[in-house]
Amino acid sequence: MDAPASTIIDTHRAVETPEGVELNLRLAGPVVRFYAWGIDLLIRLAVYIVLGIVLGILSIGLGNVSAGLFLVAVFLLEWFYPVYFELKSAGATPGKRRLGIRVLRDDGTEVDAGASVIRNLLRAADFLPLFYGFGLAAMLADRDFRRLGDLAAGTVVVYREQTPLPDTVPEAPPLAPPAVLTTAEQHALLQYAERAGELSPERAVELADLLQPLTGERGETGRRRLLQYANWLVGRR
Repeated sequence: MDAPASTIIDTHRAVETPEGVELNLRLAGPVVRFYAWGIDLLIRLAVYIVLGIVLGILSIGLGNVSAGLFLVAVFLLEWFYPVYFELKSAGATPGKRRLGIRVLRDDGTEVDAGASVIRNLLRAADFLPLFYGFGLAAMLADRDFRRLGDLAAGTVVVYREQTPLPDTVPEAPPLAPPAVLTTAEQHALLQYAERAGELSPERAVELADLLQPLTGERGETGRRRLLQYANWLVGRR
Protein backbone atom coordinates (compact mmCIF):
# COMPACT_ATOMS: atom_id res chain seq x y z
CA MET A 1 0.00 0.00 0.00
CA ASP A 2 1.39 3.40 -0.99
CA ALA A 3 2.29 5.88 1.71
CA PRO A 4 0.07 8.94 1.97
CA ALA A 5 1.33 11.90 -0.04
CA SER A 6 1.46 14.07 3.06
CA THR A 7 3.91 11.65 4.64
CA ILE A 8 6.17 11.63 1.59
CA ILE A 9 6.39 15.40 1.16
CA ASP A 10 6.41 16.36 4.83
CA THR A 11 9.54 18.34 5.71
CA HIS A 12 8.47 19.45 9.19
CA ARG A 13 9.93 17.91 12.32
CA ALA A 14 8.70 18.56 15.85
CA VAL A 15 11.42 18.54 18.53
CA GLU A 16 11.17 19.32 22.21
CA THR A 17 13.77 21.67 23.65
CA PRO A 18 15.47 20.98 26.99
CA GLU A 19 13.06 23.57 28.43
CA GLY A 20 10.10 21.39 27.45
CA VAL A 21 8.84 23.65 24.63
CA GLU A 22 8.04 22.02 21.30
CA LEU A 23 9.62 23.55 18.19
CA ASN A 24 8.42 22.89 14.66
CA LEU A 25 11.44 22.80 12.34
CA ARG A 26 11.03 23.06 8.56
CA LEU A 27 13.91 21.17 6.98
CA ALA A 28 15.86 22.55 4.04
CA GLY A 29 16.35 20.16 1.11
CA PRO A 30 19.24 19.70 -1.35
CA VAL A 31 18.17 22.35 -3.89
CA VAL A 32 18.05 25.37 -1.58
CA ARG A 33 21.23 24.21 0.15
CA PHE A 34 22.98 23.95 -3.24
CA TYR A 35 22.04 27.53 -4.08
CA ALA A 36 23.30 28.71 -0.67
CA TRP A 37 26.55 26.82 -1.23
CA GLY A 38 26.88 28.50 -4.66
CA ILE A 39 26.52 31.97 -3.14
CA ASP A 40 29.17 31.20 -0.53
CA LEU A 41 31.45 29.82 -3.25
CA LEU A 42 31.13 33.04 -5.28
CA ILE A 43 31.97 35.08 -2.18
CA ARG A 44 35.10 33.02 -1.54
CA LEU A 45 36.13 33.25 -5.21
CA ALA A 46 35.81 37.05 -5.05
CA VAL A 47 38.05 37.08 -1.97
CA TYR A 48 40.59 34.84 -3.75
CA ILE A 49 40.69 37.20 -6.72
CA VAL A 50 41.28 40.25 -4.55
CA LEU A 51 43.94 38.40 -2.51
CA GLY A 52 45.61 37.21 -5.71
CA ILE A 53 45.83 40.74 -7.05
CA VAL A 54 47.15 42.20 -3.79
CA LEU A 55 49.68 39.44 -3.19
CA GLY A 56 50.71 39.56 -6.84
CA ILE A 57 51.64 43.19 -6.39
CA LEU A 58 53.43 42.44 -3.11
CA SER A 59 55.29 39.48 -4.63
CA ILE A 60 57.84 41.89 -6.06
CA GLY A 61 59.25 42.33 -2.59
CA LEU A 62 58.07 39.12 -0.92
CA GLY A 63 58.93 36.60 -3.61
CA ASN A 64 57.67 33.08 -2.84
CA VAL A 65 56.32 34.22 0.53
CA SER A 66 53.30 35.76 -1.23
CA ALA A 67 52.42 32.39 -2.78
CA GLY A 68 52.63 30.76 0.65
CA LEU A 69 50.37 33.43 2.15
CA PHE A 70 47.84 32.84 -0.61
CA LEU A 71 47.77 29.11 0.09
CA VAL A 72 47.29 29.74 3.81
CA ALA A 73 44.41 32.11 3.04
CA VAL A 74 42.78 29.51 0.76
CA PHE A 75 43.06 26.86 3.47
CA LEU A 76 41.52 29.10 6.13
CA LEU A 77 38.69 30.27 3.92
CA GLU A 78 37.78 26.82 2.64
CA TRP A 79 37.69 25.16 6.06
CA PHE A 80 36.82 27.91 8.52
CA TYR A 81 34.66 30.35 6.52
CA PRO A 82 31.49 28.30 7.25
CA VAL A 83 32.52 27.60 10.86
CA TYR A 84 33.05 31.31 11.56
CA PHE A 85 29.67 32.38 10.19
CA GLU A 86 27.75 29.47 11.69
CA LEU A 87 29.01 30.44 15.14
CA LYS A 88 28.84 34.22 14.74
CA SER A 89 25.68 34.56 12.65
CA ALA A 90 23.13 32.23 14.28
CA GLY A 91 24.05 29.19 12.18
CA ALA A 92 23.98 30.90 8.80
CA THR A 93 26.74 31.67 6.31
CA PRO A 94 26.00 34.62 3.97
CA GLY A 95 24.64 32.16 1.40
CA LYS A 96 22.37 30.44 3.91
CA ARG A 97 21.19 33.78 5.28
CA ARG A 98 20.35 34.98 1.77
CA LEU A 99 18.23 31.85 1.18
CA GLY A 100 16.63 32.00 4.64
CA ILE A 101 18.13 28.81 6.08
CA ARG A 102 20.41 28.04 9.02
CA VAL A 103 22.20 25.19 10.84
CA LEU A 104 20.87 23.90 14.18
CA ARG A 105 21.60 20.98 16.45
CA ASP A 106 19.08 18.20 15.84
CA ASP A 107 17.45 18.99 19.21
CA GLY A 108 16.56 22.49 17.99
CA THR A 109 19.32 24.31 19.88
CA GLU A 110 21.93 26.52 18.26
CA VAL A 111 24.96 24.87 16.70
CA ASP A 112 28.10 24.91 18.87
CA ALA A 113 31.77 25.03 17.93
CA GLY A 114 32.34 21.26 18.11
CA ALA A 115 29.38 20.42 15.89
CA SER A 116 30.22 23.15 13.37
CA VAL A 117 33.84 22.03 13.04
CA ILE A 118 32.86 18.36 12.61
CA ARG A 119 30.18 18.99 9.97
CA ASN A 120 32.48 21.23 7.95
CA LEU A 121 35.63 19.11 8.17
CA LEU A 122 33.61 16.16 6.86
CA ARG A 123 32.80 18.10 3.71
CA ALA A 124 35.88 16.31 2.36
CA ALA A 125 34.05 12.98 2.71
CA ASP A 126 30.79 14.43 1.39
CA PHE A 127 32.61 15.68 -1.72
CA LEU A 128 33.68 12.17 -2.74
CA PRO A 129 33.77 10.62 -5.29
CA LEU A 130 33.01 13.81 -7.23
CA PHE A 131 31.14 17.06 -6.60
CA TYR A 132 29.50 16.07 -3.28
CA GLY A 133 28.32 12.71 -4.58
CA PHE A 134 28.33 10.97 -1.18
CA GLY A 135 26.82 14.02 0.50
CA LEU A 136 23.93 14.18 -1.97
CA ALA A 137 23.30 10.44 -1.69
CA ALA A 138 23.19 10.72 2.11
CA MET A 139 20.77 13.65 1.96
CA LEU A 140 18.40 11.84 -0.39
CA ALA A 141 18.46 8.72 1.79
CA ASP A 142 17.89 10.56 5.08
CA ARG A 143 14.43 11.81 6.04
CA ASP A 144 16.00 14.96 7.54
CA PHE A 145 18.19 15.72 4.47
CA ARG A 146 21.40 15.30 6.46
CA ARG A 147 24.70 14.86 4.66
CA LEU A 148 27.51 12.82 6.20
CA GLY A 149 28.84 15.82 8.12
CA ASP A 150 25.40 16.50 9.60
CA LEU A 151 24.99 12.86 10.65
CA ALA A 152 28.34 12.90 12.43
CA ALA A 153 27.79 16.28 14.07
CA GLY A 154 24.13 15.83 15.00
CA THR A 155 22.99 18.87 13.00
CA VAL A 156 20.20 19.75 10.58
CA VAL A 157 19.67 22.61 8.15
CA VAL A 158 16.29 24.31 8.53
CA TYR A 159 14.43 27.34 7.29
CA ARG A 160 14.62 30.38 9.52
CA GLU A 161 11.28 30.91 11.18
CA GLN A 162 9.77 34.36 11.11
CA THR A 163 9.26 36.10 14.46
CA PRO A 164 5.60 35.78 15.47
CA LEU A 165 3.52 38.91 14.92
CA PRO A 166 2.78 40.86 18.09
CA ASP A 167 -0.96 40.17 17.95
CA THR A 168 -0.33 36.41 18.27
CA VAL A 169 1.26 36.90 21.70
CA PRO A 170 -1.16 37.60 24.59
CA GLU A 171 -0.69 41.12 25.88
CA ALA A 172 1.12 41.65 29.16
CA PRO A 173 3.25 44.48 30.57
CA PRO A 174 6.55 44.11 28.63
CA LEU A 175 9.65 43.27 30.62
CA ALA A 176 13.18 42.74 29.31
CA PRO A 177 14.62 39.27 30.07
CA PRO A 178 17.31 39.37 32.80
CA ALA A 179 19.82 37.64 30.52
CA VAL A 180 20.69 37.64 26.82
CA LEU A 181 18.71 34.88 25.09
CA THR A 182 19.95 32.90 22.10
CA THR A 183 17.86 32.80 18.92
CA ALA A 184 16.57 29.33 19.79
CA GLU A 185 15.67 30.43 23.32
CA GLN A 186 13.81 33.47 22.01
CA HIS A 187 11.92 31.30 19.54
CA ALA A 188 10.99 28.80 22.25
CA LEU A 189 9.78 31.58 24.53
CA LEU A 190 7.64 33.13 21.78
CA GLN A 191 6.15 29.75 20.90
CA TYR A 192 5.27 29.24 24.55
CA ALA A 193 3.51 32.62 24.63
CA GLU A 194 1.68 31.91 21.36
CA ARG A 195 0.36 28.62 22.71
CA ALA A 196 -0.58 30.06 26.09
CA GLY A 197 -4.27 30.11 25.22
CA GLU A 198 -4.21 26.47 24.07
CA LEU A 199 -2.54 25.06 27.19
CA SER A 200 -4.35 24.12 30.34
CA PRO A 201 -3.44 26.38 33.31
CA GLU A 202 -1.68 23.44 34.96
CA ARG A 203 0.41 22.62 31.85
CA ALA A 204 1.28 26.29 31.30
CA VAL A 205 2.55 26.58 34.86
CA GLU A 206 4.41 23.26 34.60
CA LEU A 207 6.32 24.47 31.53
CA ALA A 208 6.96 27.87 33.11
CA ASP A 209 8.47 26.18 36.17
CA LEU A 210 11.14 24.64 33.92
CA LEU A 211 12.37 28.18 33.25
CA GLN A 212 12.52 29.17 36.90
CA PRO A 213 16.32 29.84 36.60
CA LEU A 214 15.44 32.56 34.05
CA THR A 215 12.33 34.03 35.67
CA GLY A 216 13.32 33.59 39.31
CA GLU A 217 9.68 32.69 39.98
CA ARG A 218 7.50 29.60 40.08
CA GLY A 219 3.81 28.92 39.59
CA GLU A 220 1.46 31.52 38.15
CA THR A 221 3.95 34.32 38.80
CA GLY A 222 6.55 32.55 36.65
CA ARG A 223 4.00 32.03 33.86
CA ARG A 224 3.11 35.74 33.83
CA ARG A 225 6.79 36.66 33.83
CA LEU A 226 7.37 34.61 30.66
CA LEU A 227 4.49 36.40 28.93
CA GLN A 228 6.07 39.71 29.90
CA TYR A 229 9.39 38.63 28.36
CA ALA A 230 7.57 37.55 25.17
CA ASN A 231 5.85 40.92 24.90
CA TRP A 232 9.23 42.63 25.16
CA LEU A 233 10.71 40.38 22.47
CA VAL A 234 7.96 41.24 19.94
CA GLY A 235 8.62 44.94 20.44
CA ARG A 236 5.88 46.05 22.77
CA ARG A 237 7.06 48.83 25.08
